[in-house]
Amino acid sequence: MTPLNIVILAAGKGTRMYSNKPKVLHALAGKPLLQHVLDCAVVLKPQHICVVYGHGGEAVPQAMQQYAAKFVIQEPQLGTGHAVQQAMPHLADDSQTMVLYGDVPLIQHSTLHQMQQAGDGLVLLTVNMPNPAGYGRIIRDRQGDVLSIIEEKDATPEQREIMEVNTGILLAPTKMLRGWLAKLQNKNSQGEYYLTDIVSMAVQQGVTVHTVQPGHEWEIHGINSKAQLVVLERTWQLVEAGRLLVQGVTLADAARIDVRGKLSCGRDVEIDVGCIFEGEVNLGNNVRVGAYSVIRNSSIAANTVIAPYSHIDSSEVGTNCHIGPYARLRPGTKLSDEVHIGNFVEVKNSEIAANSKANHLSYIGDSTVGSRVNIGAGTITCNYDGANKHRTIIEDDVFIGSDTQLVAPVTVSKGATIGAGSTITRDAPAGELTLSRGRQTTINGWKRPTKEKK
Repeated sequence: MTPLNIVILAAGKGTRMYSNKPKVLHALAGKPLLQHVLDCAVVLKPQHICVVYGHGGEAVPQAMQQYAAKFVIQEPQLGTGHAVQQAMPHLADDSQTMVLYGDVPLIQHSTLHQMQQAGDGLVLLTVNMPNPAGYGRIIRDRQGDVLSIIEEKDATPEQREIMEVNTGILLAPTKMLRGWLAKLQNKNSQGEYYLTDIVSMAVQQGVTVHTVQPGHEWEIHGINSKAQLVVLERTWQLVEAGRLLVQGVTLADAARIDVRGKLSCGRDVEIDVGCIFEGEVNLGNNVRVGAYSVIRNSSIAANTVIAPYSHIDSSEVGTNCHIGPYARLRPGTKLSDEVHIGNFVEVKNSEIAANSKANHLSYIGDSTVGSRVNIGAGTITCNYDGANKHRTIIEDDVFIGSDTQLVAPVTVSKGATIGAGSTITRDAPAGELTLSRGRQTTINGWKRPTKEKK
């Protein structure tokens, strides 16, 4: 099979974005436009990926450094043909080259694979649009063969009535592409080197020009303004919602969900309005997610209920748990089965074993909590001494009264009871009642600890 190169044009300034950020780094569905295109390109397993960037300096390659791509600067920007020319020194003749665009984020690899199967010669991705304003038109002869592409600014009124438009995405033999690019001229209203001019050159040489249409029109929509960005964002979210509905997920409103990453759902999952899913999220069977919850890079096991306005980040939640409302699970949280985390409870970097509860107004940080533990309202683990973090250990069957402070490092042993309003600074023995009712004391000469070197 002929090796494939992919050239992604990402040099546009994006003047109409009114932003100092390069256009291709603006986010759609939680990740930069260019990253969407790169992720699609990687699926095709190309020999080389070459990104042509310009405005924004090194911001573009720095933001995409996780990809094994060659970044080539286009300076000055003299049109799409000139942009592809910058990549050609890095591409071998015995290959095919596909041209994509960093501001056309939703192109699907299935469409690009269809282009690879279209046949030898030049392959263009075109689409019939009811409102083709702004796009170059496909000019065909009476037999229906492609003759050329005319940019709208250079088109006659009759040509502007044509509904089949050029998307800019194409596939060509690299050696031929190199020759066509060398012949480009900038005799047009913009004074630029149009990549589309290679089509008439191919026709003149007798090269077959194939056309392929995408599975969905939204695949080829480009971004030139914040208004276009927000429209395409909602388009994509409706696509994601449709995918979830086909899989059997119950959505309270398909127009009020945001998936900014990958959301995987089991059977009989229910999602209320206004929920946001970021990164990689897995919801098990019968999970219910309450309104306006935000879940990021987390897994929620079967039969768990997430009550409204809960925030869960980089956490693992077991089966039959109840979270929220207004709960916050921060990174490093691991909840076993049948754990209850109630309203205005925050958990960070902690493990909580099965059947334990923290139902009201508590903070549990850097802690290991056993099974069947009850943590009363207003309890906090004082895990930070001003410089370093310390761990709290709460063993099985512990009852902690309301408004308790556990000053780490400290261990509350199995079966212990802590009286309400206590400040616990020493380990509490197993099976006993421990409390503090001392007067306020000032420790003279005490010095704040310094940060330990790692």
